[in-house]
Amino acid sequence: QVQLVESGGGLVQAGGSLRLSCIASGRTFSRYNRGWFRQPPGKEREFVAAISGSDGSTYYADSVKGRFTISRDSAKNTVDLQMNSLKPEDTAVYYCAADLRVVVSMRGGSYDYWGQGTQVTVSS
Repeated sequence: QVQLVESGGGLVQAGGSLRLSCIASGRTFSRYNRGWFRQPPGKEREFVAAISGSDGSTYYADSVKGRFTISRDSAKNTVDLQMNSLKPEDTAVYYCAADLRVVVSMRGGSYDYWGQGTQVTVSS
């Protein structure tokens, strides 16, 4: 059974940092593209970051560039999201996702597997 489980969410003050982790199980995800998405309160889900399963290329939403870093450990089937200089507008439920397409997508609909989400709250 394929499962993605996020951890590391919590409450942090503006300007602080959090590190989210997502561990995958049920199969080998080393060749899967891995992504992070978020859903702010009352808003639609949006792309945050992704990392290619083929060459490790990374992609970021403009709103998080320079502040967030996505990384992966293929041996451990994990992908992390280091979030620095957090802002209140980063408050959201964060989801990790995985897909096996050739091209890395920023569309949630392209991802085949999803975690249950972890809450990140940034206070002002």
